[in-house]
Amino acid sequence: MEWFEDSALSIATFVPFIGALIMLVIPKEKEDWLKGFALAVSLTSLAVGIGILFQYDYGLSGLQFEVNVPWISAINTRYHVGIDGISLPLYALTLGIVVLCILYSWHHFPEPHNPKMFLILLLILETGMLGTFVALDLILFFVFFEIVLLPMYFLIGIWGGANRKYASIKFFLFTLFGSAFMLVSFIAMYFLSQPHTFDIVTLTEQGLDIARSTGIWVFTGLFLGFAIKVPMWPFHTWLPDAHTEAPTVGSVVLAAVLLKLGTYGFVRIGLPILPEAAATWAPWIGLLAVIGIIYGSLCCLAQTDFKRLIAFSSVGHMGFVMLGIATLTPTGINAAIFGMVAHGVVTGMLFFLAGSMHERYHTRDIPRLGGMINSIPRLAGVLVLISFASLGLPALAGFPGEFTSMLAAFEPAPGLDAAAFRVFLIVAAVGTVLTAGYMLYMLQRVAQGPIPSEWEGRRFHDINSFEYASWTPLIILTVALGVFPGIIFNVTNETVAPLFTGIFG
Repeated sequence: MEWFEDSALSIATFVPFIGALIMLVIPKEKEDWLKGFALAVSLTSLAVGIGILFQYDYGLSGLQFEVNVPWISAINTRYHVGIDGISLPLYALTLGIVVLCILYSWHHFPEPHNPKMFLILLLILETGMLGTFVALDLILFFVFFEIVLLPMYFLIGIWGGANRKYASIKFFLFTLFGSAFMLVSFIAMYFLSQPHTFDIVTLTEQGLDIARSTGIWVFTGLFLGFAIKVPMWPFHTWLPDAHTEAPTVGSVVLAAVLLKLGTYGFVRIGLPILPEAAATWAPWIGLLAVIGIIYGSLCCLAQTDFKRLIAFSSVGHMGFVMLGIATLTPTGINAAIFGMVAHGVVTGMLFFLAGSMHERYHTRDIPRLGGMINSIPRLAGVLVLISFASLGLPALAGFPGEFTSMLAAFEPAPGLDAAAFRVFLIVAAVGTVLTAGYMLYMLQRVAQGPIPSEWEGRRFHDINSFEYASWTPLIILTVALGVFPGIIFNVTNETVAPLFTGIFG
């Protein structure tokens, strides 16, 4: 169906934004209408996304569902979108996560109670995230990349915890700072290209005929923009505050999708367009990645706030993703994309659990949450399963990406210091031990042992129907991705192998 191929990505991407505009005219007193309409809008996008999954040719390496038409002729930028094996898994993850967040929110809206504005912001956020993964023009990419900033700022600043104002402003300023440097690099790439273009595909194919030092400076701007979004150590400090103060759905979206915008930017823009500069930066990226792995794990061991522990764990997990990217090999890039999806599924699920635990206990203090396996056994059982996935237990989603990332570090791309990357491998392996340590220590304090005296005699309701509906797909994916990692690897490798072998082989 030619019309579907020409319009599917645009429909799936912009339906949430159009739905948000329509919701502005629905009275806020019609809460059930607002919830039902938001769910219908997100399901419509998901349905179109499922159509894309069925129509996508998994044997091809190039872009599909591509649209390339003039947009702003004055600055020679175009509405150029398309999808391939790099972006398809992340696009599908985004479509699914938003639906699950709306389902979960049905009876979990935070205070102040304003479902209308909350859902409108969530739908605008969805359009920004989806657009980032399919944009193939630097200015279009920048617009979508920045669209996510304001909705998340308001989600944290209005519906967050006690320190929400500090956390939201810190998130906004950090990401805006990085984006400014990223935009400067985009403009530099435009003027350094011959002929001048913002088109990512064209820039990837023709490269930039520039001096090595110039390329390094341009890549530095990209690095700052993307590394802050990941976030890599030492740019990570906004993340624990944002996660801790954000409402549950905000934390889920932040962990599952927003952090991936930075890593995706490295894979889609930084490495293919500036390969020589990327090779110069690669050892430093690898070093920062493994520092983040160890630092995040050690911080987790010191946490007593359950949500803050999950937040610091993301610093470590994204370190494995960046280590895979730093190897500049198809194996490492495949591992990174798998790690992005797995982290989105597993850590997103952990934040769902954190929200439901807080709703029941009205605290996130780990020492006060003991004995859950006796008081709410089904929720505790899900927590155990997802925690095992997070620590990298084989046959669960957390294992294939992190293991393959370390495997890639053993033999990085030609021209990189193999000895240094093998040291990174050893450090990362130590990080996996520390990850197992803090996760098991958390489970021992939260799930096991006797029920604390303050909760004796109290009855807590176990998993409810809306939690089942929003969690079941993530639980299934946690197991499926661990047992059948080819679900992701077979999709990504068709694009990654020819592209990065040609660039760095």
